Amino acid sequence: NNPQQKFKSIHVAGTNGKGSSSHMLASVLQEAGYKVGLYTSPHLKDFRERIKINGVEVSKQFVIGFIRRNKAFFEANPLSFFEMTVGMAFDYFAKQNVDVAVIEVGLGGRLDSTNIITPEVSLITNIGFDHIQFLGNTLPLIASEKAGIIKPNIPVVISETQDETQPVFKEIAKQNNSKLFFADQIINKTYPTDLLGNYQKKNVKGVLKVFEILQQKNYKISKANIKNGLLNTVKNTGLKGRWQILQTNPKIICDTAHNKEGLSITMSQLQQEQFSNLHVVFGVVNDKDLSQIWSILPKNATYYFCKPDVPRGLDQNILKAQFLDNGFVGESYSSVSTAIEAAKSKATSEDVIYVGGSTFVVAEV
Repeated sequence: NNPQQKFKSIHVAGTNGKGSSSHMLASVLQEAGYKVGLYTSPHLKDFRERIKINGVEVSKQFVIGFIRRNKAFFEANPLSFFEMTVGMAFDYFAKQNVDVAVIEVGLGGRLDSTNIITPEVSLITNIGFDHIQFLGNTLPLIASEKAGIIKPNIPVVISETQDETQPVFKEIAKQNNSKLFFADQIINKTYPTDLLGNYQKKNVKGVLKVFEILQQKNYKISKANIKNGLLNTVKNTGLKGRWQILQTNPKIICDTAHNKEGLSITMSQLQQEQFSNLHVVFGVVNDKDLSQIWSILPKNATYYFCKPDVPRGLDQNILKAQFLDNGFVGESYSSVSTAIEAAKSKATSEDVIYVGGSTFVVAEV
């Protein structure tokens, strides 16, 4: 019954920043008084985090009812977990009559199951090396997959201009007769956000350009809505895991950055912290090209290697061996929780503990 045709939407893709940008967009639209659907992935603690309206997770009853109603269809058709979840989100947003839904791409764009929507505007945050086995091993190839969300005559915003990917976006936008905006070249004014991390400055510019376009489409969004929405993103949407400070003395920071571009920004921010000693709890999935990140990660730290509790998690002893071969110091632990406890036991109140490497590691904090 094509529920995706029953609500307006904003489509968000990109290697890094698409989750943060989606939550900022939703927060501002909520401040402007709209009933806002938000679909993101993956979840950290609870599956229902993926599907929200005005920051409230979909009810357990709806999830159970959706599966029950569609069980025969799911059994007859080989859908992926993600495809079922997208269908559930779109059905929920249609039934709840949202004014607009912010839809985050799962992976890539062109072949992503979210790519059946015709949005008001598309946002692509940036392009980096991630999921290269699916999306290609050069930035232009990856960009062409992300640019698959560009639709005929629908404006598209790029948050961050990159020399290697700019021609790809220009060409695909031209083919689709879509107006193309590179936000970092256009947006001079910026606003503070409650999402910590220096990298949010780049995300904010893309978000602000999206609002300029929506205002031209007669969305009622004031400067006060934008200011308050960006300052209250966590409160309005429940976003977790983006430079999240879990405690002080010792300070514990977690961040879901998990590829070269994301980690390079978070690691430079980490080095700006004041600490006597740095402790890094680190785990990855088994398809991660670790050679991409050796030069980014700090050597002036003690590492606590762990395996996230997912089938794709890389064994902690393999991880440790590769790190030690590249000049790092640390021990391996059987779980994320034991690694964190070990770091806490060794850290003094003047130290900093960083937890990351994978979304799945942060999910276990």
